[in-house]
Amino acid sequence: MQIKGFIVDVVSKRIFSGKVIIEGTKVVDVIEEENDSNQFIMPGFVDAHVHVESSMLIPSEFARLAVCHGTVATISDPHEIGNVLGVEGVKFMIRNGKKTPFKFHFGAPSCVPATAFETAGATIGVQDIKDLLAMDDIHYLTEMMNFPGVLGEDPEVMAKIKAAKEAGKVIDGHAPGLRGDDAKKYSDAGITTDHECFTIQEALDKLKYGMKIQIREGSAAKNFEALINLLNQYPDKIMFCSDDKHPNDLAEKHINVLAKRAVAKGCDTMNVIRACTYNIVKHYSMNVGLLQKGDDADFCIVDDLVDFNCKATYINGALVSENGKTKIDSVVETPVNNFNCSPITINQIEVPATSTTIKVIDVEDGQLITKESKAELSAVDGNLVSDPSQDILKVVVVNRYFDAPPAVAFIRNFGLNQGALASCVAHDSHNIIAVGVSDQDIVNAINLVVESKGGVSLANGEEQSLLALPVAGIMTHKDGFETAAAYEKIDLRSKELGVTLESPYMTMSFCALLVIPELKLSDKGLFNGNKFEFTGLYI
Repeated sequence: MQIKGFIVDVVSKRIFSGKVIIEGTKVVDVIEEENDSNQFIMPGFVDAHVHVESSMLIPSEFARLAVCHGTVATISDPHEIGNVLGVEGVKFMIRNGKKTPFKFHFGAPSCVPATAFETAGATIGVQDIKDLLAMDDIHYLTEMMNFPGVLGEDPEVMAKIKAAKEAGKVIDGHAPGLRGDDAKKYSDAGITTDHECFTIQEALDKLKYGMKIQIREGSAAKNFEALINLLNQYPDKIMFCSDDKHPNDLAEKHINVLAKRAVAKGCDTMNVIRACTYNIVKHYSMNVGLLQKGDDADFCIVDDLVDFNCKATYINGALVSENGKTKIDSVVETPVNNFNCSPITINQIEVPATSTTIKVIDVEDGQLITKESKAELSAVDGNLVSDPSQDILKVVVVNRYFDAPPAVAFIRNFGLNQGALASCVAHDSHNIIAVGVSDQDIVNAINLVVESKGGVSLANGEEQSLLALPVAGIMTHKDGFETAAAYEKIDLRSKELGVTLESPYMTMSFCALLVIPELKLSDKGLFNGNKFEFTGLYI
């Protein structure tokens, strides 16, 4: 097979007219010659850090959507399913991913559970990490979220880092807000990347101390605008990633859109392309081709290097998408799960008006960080309730692994005027989280998730909607494009009910993520992420 066009050589940093000759799975030659083709042949896009589970799709379905945008591979952290099912969950992802031609590069989850302040479904200890790192299918140690443990030289944390070094596999970072001497100590421990920078000053500190920066633009966390000016300054130390991508977003776009936006910002085109191909492949020693003679034939064809509209994608020489249509077939998969709680009742989420002055979680659109503020609420029948006039709503987290009293707090900036949203996608332990106006709607939304043993739901009086997620309670094995459409429908309905956030379910899912400051809610209670300790609701 021969394909002609302008060839993007990310190794020699050249673009030239020529043809690529493919035999079987390999590029056997790249010949520079004039031809009349105006298309561009470039290495396939790679996502430098993504949790496949956040797409709500199993890997084989994620692949079917991603290849339509020229993506051929991912660096995938399976700690979402790891928190639900442990090592067996990680192995499920590997097995399922192998059923497609897509090149998933899974890592060993470093922090399961993410903290001791929440209930997870499993633990991945030091010996588990060693066993995983010994597998050829495990390519790195995933994001070390327990940065206080690194700074304090916690023995278990340091043992996991040591295991990765001994296995010769790189270590990913996760250290939001870390700067100065703390950032240096974190980097010096052997951690090589960070995708959590939300200011350019923070990123510059981490670059100075030797870390590479992954510019993230996901469904909820969006740091592209804050960090993109780093690319031309540090072209070899920047990578693009999505981190978390909901199915409707993945159906529409992937890393190709970050390339488009970066070029539009005036970034050097070769720097842009290398940030989503070469830099990632080399850092993680990926088995992904870069259009060099002898490489695996992993590439995409785009109309131009401005919009990066994908005409075709090839993996190991096989055509896997063409003109926006996937050519990867769905696979039959048997769901695995760990879901053992009972439906709840209204009296379980009532909040006595011990004080009417309370702490409130303030969310910010496009960010995972939250702020702590205070508010005055009125008592109704002796209890504190949501107050949409102040945009303050009740937020509830329910333990999914066994019956326990729900944790309840209040949250601001959702914009919801009526009804409630609930989800079992709640990082990182994936208990059930819900936000709503009335207690009855909150209970109804939660119980929809309970009854289906996982899913995202919406309740508003008699109206009840559910997208079931039977795989670990966080994914579906059903068709990815149909799932994207179903999720889009429930997402749009939430906005009709007043939600002002771009991605409300994703934002809600991170309100239980204790390792991101400032104020969060776990199934065990309200948590101060700055002090890393529980805190009371009342002031």
